[in-house]
Amino acid sequence: MGSANKATHGKIRTVIPITEKDLTMSRFKKASHVLWCCQYHIVWTPKYRFRILKNNVGREVYKQIRISCEQLEIEIVELNVQLDHVHLLVKIPPKLSVSQVLGHLKGRTAIRLFNKFPYLRKKKLWGNHFWSRGYCVDTVGVNEEMIRKYVKYQEKHEHEDNQLSLKGM
Repeated sequence: MGSANKATHGKIRTVIPITEKDLTMSRFKKASHVLWCCQYHIVWTPKYRFRILKNNVGREVYKQIRISCEQLEIEIVELNVQLDHVHLLVKIPPKLSVSQVLGHLKGRTAIRLFNKFPYLRKKKLWGNHFWSRGYCVDTVGVNEEMIRKYVKYQEKHEHEDNQLSLKGM
């Protein structure tokens, strides 16, 4: 984009022409008859908030979420698998509801985990359920960058908080 100089009361200011389209359309996606930007921050936990999402189990959860989102044409903005919860910042097409997406993600990852790690199925309290029933969801608007960084660095913040609480003992 070029710039133009304009004189204002003896002062010269540079004006960069920006169209309204540049300001509003860049965050939107286009489908056949829909212009959309449906972005969500979603958090969910394993049943009883067990700290089980470590090592190979955590890596498998990460991998299966990526695969499922690609199949559903969901854009992952950030994904962070913690020991006892998952943070997911995604752009979900309007043809899908958040509950449909979470049902799919939790179902597919649970099936895959139970097949790949049979010892998980033998946990006395779990039965055939890996994930807790609920989840937390928040819509993301202009504060996207702040939420993206929060999700990305969640583990670091949690570690720092734990260190501070241990020092207070």
